[in-house]
Amino acid sequence: MNGAKGPFRHPLRTERQGDDRVRYWIFVAEIGKYLRVVTLEDGKTVHNAFPDRNFRE
Repeated sequence: MNGAKGPFRHPLRTERQGDDRVRYWIFVAEIGKYLRVVTLEDGKTVHNAFPDRNFRE
């Protein structure tokens, strides 16, 4: 995921899951959607990323 480091600096929301993975929500202006990015426990290695149509600020 190119350019992902920048948005992680200022996510709209951050949550730690029960399995210690970390969820970040960012807004991606290019697609006009909120993206949920799930990382492994280290908070850096991307496990999954997808548009989150249910996210509300």
